[in-house]
Amino acid sequence: MPKASELKRGNVVEINGAPYVVKQVESRSPSSRGAQTYYKIRFNNAQTGQKLDESYKADEMLKEMDLIRRRVQFLYQDDDMYTFMDLEDYTQYSLNRDELEESLGFLTDGLEGINVLLVDDKVLGIELPQSVDLTIAETAPALKGATATGRTKPATLVTGLEVQVPEYIEDGEVIKVNTATHKFMSRA
Repeated sequence: MPKASELKRGNVVEINGAPYVVKQVESRSPSSRGAQTYYKIRFNNAQTGQKLDESYKADEMLKEMDLIRRRVQFLYQDDDMYTFMDLEDYTQYSLNRDELEESLGFLTDGLEGINVLLVDDKVLGIELPQSVDLTIAETAPALKGATATGRTKPATLVTGLEVQVPEYIEDGEVIKVNTATHKFMSRA
């Protein structure tokens, strides 16, 4: 059982019977003498994706869960079911649309670098890579000489996700998108 001060990004703990993944840890040291350091921790529910912000004293104990991460590849979508294949033993895992709500805009056939999260052989969800390369399906025409300005325009990607891109980007270009912030990073 780890202390709050020992938690790192990616750890999985049990809160109210549900698995939560640590996304961000901030320490706060009060200015008065003898006061304890507090840790503000942002969790994501591994099953629902819901965010939870909690504060703990440095020596408070949390119950860690045994979570298995397996490397998978996105295979295909069949109605509301999305199928992933383990890259080592070729086991297939299926998740429905509701379980993948936040991730749907990044899934393309054959996408690798995804981790499936398992607890007691039950699939909790997936973890996407830090960034994904996606093709622009539709955006306004590129403006000549727009490379020096910081202005952006909306672009719809092949997955249906909409992001803001610089004005010099055109239809059909492949761009790198950050999966955590849903923001344009660069051309791929």
